[in-house]
Amino acid sequence: MKVKKTKINAKDQRGIIRDILTKVSVDAVTYITCKKNSVRGNHYHKKTFQYEYVLSGSFLCLAQNGEKGRKVRKVLKQGDLAFHPPGESHALRALADSELLSLTYGPRRGVDYEKDVYRLEKPLIK
Repeated sequence: MKVKKTKINAKDQRGIIRDILTKVSVDAVTYITCKKNSVRGNHYHKKTFQYEYVLSGSFLCLAQNGEKGRKVRKVLKQGDLAFHPPGESHALRALADSELLSLTYGPRRGVDYEKDVYRLEKPLIK
């Protein structure tokens, strides 16, 4: 998992402009809400690249490459962007009522949401 603090590109009396992604292909943008302590994920994708952009609140994010890879733990806050390449297991626990955008490239989108979702037998987060 890579986590990036996004930066403000421009700011004036009207507000801010912030690039979330640049020079990256995305074919689905999904808005997700999470109640405090709810868990999302606990899966991986074989072909889909996934980005998580925190709109509000915060999350504990765990990721792991394969079943025996090292687990990486990060707290994601508003404005953070996490990246999960294909094959990386990932899970999120909302630390507060929170909102995020899931930006993906690959077969996991729309009515095909479950076609590239592989649930973990041993959850990263319970």
